[in-house]
Amino acid sequence: MKKLFPFVIVILLNGCAGTRQIKTAAGSLKDTYKKDFLIGAAISWRQVEEKDPVARELVPRQFNTVTPENLMKEMELTSAWGTYDFSRADRFVDFAKANHLQVNGHTLVWHSQMPDFARRIQSADSFRTFFTDHIRKVAGHYSGKVQSWDVVNEALNEDGTLRSSPFLNKLGANYIVDAFKLTQEVAPNTALYYNDYNNEQPKKRAGCMALIKKIQQAGVRIDGVGIQGHWHVGKLPFKDIEESILQYAALGIKVAITELDIEVLPRNFTGADVSRRMNVGAGSDPYANGLPETVQKQLADDYGQLFALLLRHKDKISRVTFWGVHDGQSWLNNWPIAGRTSYPLLFDRKGNPKSAFYSVIKAKKK
Repeated sequence: MKKLFPFVIVILLNGCAGTRQIKTAAGSLKDTYKKDFLIGAAISWRQVEEKDPVARELVPRQFNTVTPENLMKEMELTSAWGTYDFSRADRFVDFAKANHLQVNGHTLVWHSQMPDFARRIQSADSFRTFFTDHIRKVAGHYSGKVQSWDVVNEALNEDGTLRSSPFLNKLGANYIVDAFKLTQEVAPNTALYYNDYNNEQPKKRAGCMALIKKIQQAGVRIDGVGIQGHWHVGKLPFKDIEESILQYAALGIKVAITELDIEVLPRNFTGADVSRRMNVGAGSDPYANGLPETVQKQLADDYGQLFALLLRHKDKISRVTFWGVHDGQSWLNNWPIAGRTSYPLLFDRKGNPKSAFYSVIKAKKK
């Protein structure tokens, strides 16, 4: 094993918050894994506008693919029937192109961030018109501009049954097959994925596999499944993750880890259901002044073990995307409790590489 020397280069950036010092990591994720799978990050509108000097340095150096945190979701693109504004999402695509980044579109069908007018539609026929027009309009607009789509997002309950959502309630159980069929028609050269959290867990995995088979049996194309990867430090289900990769791949599709972060803060439930919340209490924000070395080490060990597992099955993995560029951006600072201080990613709030970053690099060196 070659020893990695963590030398750093100090770069001065003039951002909107003043001059910052960013220690550039000795090593690049995208270069280290270039023969294995794509390495990506979810980026925000502020980062597209290049108002985040930390991300401005990290994104082109560390990643070769990006996912929009919110910019391509339904409520971001349309707020009134038949009216679409692609300006910010187009800027995201232009940003990716300028920085030689592939794009994963996220997401065409999701029950959570729907525009208000769509939630108020009572007629099943009218709702189907919205559903059909939205997919054709958005997937068609970005055909040839994005490499993959999360066509349907989080359609399953924890037991593997279909979630009660406006799509299921108004369109019936076949709406997911319909969504993939519509997308393949207008974006024939784009890879199509189903994306969910906890779908490495046996019950939900079984439901996810049944869903994939249903799409395939209908003669509709599905290219991959996204396992989001919102896990908790010291509790990663490595056995379930590996078994899921093997079982999904046996269906003839690729596996992507699509929204990877490892939570270090206390939580009384698992998964990533954005509708769930926790009450503030004693100990809710235990690391406001910094992450203890013991937790930092566990986080690094978890990331290293995870990437070692993914490398064993690199022929089945298409992409690994972190849900954020650095800790300061992470949604986990504000969910399921607002205003906490979380540390789930590889780079800290100043853009400095954490020990977890070097564990991921070293996983490849072994």
